[in-house]
Amino acid sequence: MNRLSRLLFVTWIVTLSGFVLAEPAPVAACAECHGSDGMGLDNPMVPVIAGMPAGHIEEAIYAYVDGARTCLREPRMCETVSSLSEEDISELAEYFSKKVRTASRDKFDEKLAAEGAELHKANCAGCHFPPHDEGVEYAVGIPLHGQRSEYLRYAIEAYFHGDREALLDTMANAIRGLQPGDLGALVHYYASYRPPE
Repeated sequence: MNRLSRLLFVTWIVTLSGFVLAEPAPVAACAECHGSDGMGLDNPMVPVIAGMPAGHIEEAIYAYVDGARTCLREPRMCETVSSLSEEDISELAEYFSKKVRTASRDKFDEKLAAEGAELHKANCAGCHFPPHDEGVEYAVGIPLHGQRSEYLRYAIEAYFHGDREALLDTMANAIRGLQPGDLGALVHYYASYRPPE
């Protein structure tokens, strides 16, 4: 391969890589809050969406579009999704589903996390799998492990107070069955998530 051919080959590879690695257009709007890696930047009220199955991301977006979820704390979310086409939603859902969820940056109490692990096992484990689990794509619920603590607390309380619609009766019953202190223990457990090496 002569020098010119080598140069053209390298240019072609770099160009091709740019197309492969480029973010879909709708991702830019989401990345302003969620980050291009889906880990939520520095705002504790912005949820982690990295590693969330594409179907669940689409379902969540359509819940905002349809009004099943309200944007009481983050009105920008509703403003952003209102401008997305169905193709946009599918494209960004696929993009963020391929991102790897890293360890939570939130602090947690080990004793409370252990209590939360038992609560998760008894009430949540049948529907909510860790993001690295082989079956997470087919799980009924989204992966809660590694989610932002403040956002998670807000979201569960929103379900408890009726600001969000529970998709299943089993979820609604599980949330209603939480005792004082259970929510905190669950939040500490999910914050303790560390992906396998």
